Amino acid sequence: MTPAIKPAGAEDAMSPISLDRRAALTGAGALAAAGLMGARTAAAQARMGSLCFLSLSNNVMTVGPDGQGLAKLVEGKGSSGPDGITYDTSAKRIIWSNMGKVNENDGTVMSCDLAGGDVKTLVAAGGTFTPKQIKFDTERRRLYWCDREGMRVMRCNPDGSNVEVLVQTGDFTANKGDQTRWCVGIALDYSRNQIYWSQKGGDNANQGVIRRASMDIPYGQTPANRTDIETLFSGLPEPIDLDIEPRRRRLYWTDRGDNTVSRAPMDMPIGADPAARTDREILVRGLKEAIGMHLDTAAGRMYYTSLGGEVGTAKMDGTEARMLLTGQGSLTGITQIALSSMS
Repeated sequence: MTPAIKPAGAEDAMSPISLDRRAALTGAGALAAAGLMGARTAAAQARMGSLCFLSLSNNVMTVGPDGQGLAKLVEGKGSSGPDGITYDTSAKRIIWSNMGKVNENDGTVMSCDLAGGDVKTLVAAGGTFTPKQIKFDTERRRLYWCDREGMRVMRCNPDGSNVEVLVQTGDFTANKGDQTRWCVGIALDYSRNQIYWSQKGGDNANQGVIRRASMDIPYGQTPANRTDIETLFSGLPEPIDLDIEPRRRRLYWTDRGDNTVSRAPMDMPIGADPAARTDREILVRGLKEAIGMHLDTAAGRMYYTSLGGEVGTAKMDGTEARMLLTGQGSLTGITQIALSSMS
């Protein structure tokens, strides 16, 4: 299918990747050796529960949640600057955004199967300016992402059709270079039909904000003038990626300014000033330009990445923090393939 804004092309499928050590550990390698499943199927099966993260060297990478079985899933496909990554549990597709070239309206959204094959372009260049963190709504089956230089929050169908603008924080011509308007991180609260997003501000400039609004524009309003937008935090160093723990009503985010992972209540105390909230908890410190964020609420763990080449993990309260990988180049987004996705 093609997006409404501009037709999307399709990339050639990659050749099958080799089985990694995790395949043998899960039994998939043994099945493949016995001829009961093909190498690509076994490789995909081995990825149950694995982390997927992005490298600015234009690669989609995968590793076990214990840091074992590092593998390159997709190499050099699509436009440059991969940034956000998510997972479609029903279609069993990994989906990621590419920022494209700086100051050019050439961002894309792409997908592949669990073995790194069948690479497709969902949203072609020109359909979004600089797509950043991306999330998949498993209930309504929509893709949501933030568009940095486009100064927008956007969504589309899983096949890339029906691209919509939900929030417009500025005009990419009139407000070019105004980083306070740049939308970066995004999170979805299915139960309350709400989107959360960050606007990062300048580099470590204490201009960052986190906001939320309905997933749907109020009747009679537009993305630029909608009145249901709430500011939950302001004056943050430089907030980047988001995730939420809806059952406990907690919001988590990385901050590239002070190189931390933080959390706070999703709901601002009545009468509180977004610039003076005191309920932010800093959970992890000392990252090398913190970027990606993913919560595994079932396992009670969080995962995060940095531009300094780190993949880290900790319990949800920040304890037992450790690095799974270091020295991996410049890393951006991170997600996880659900254990139930291969059933």
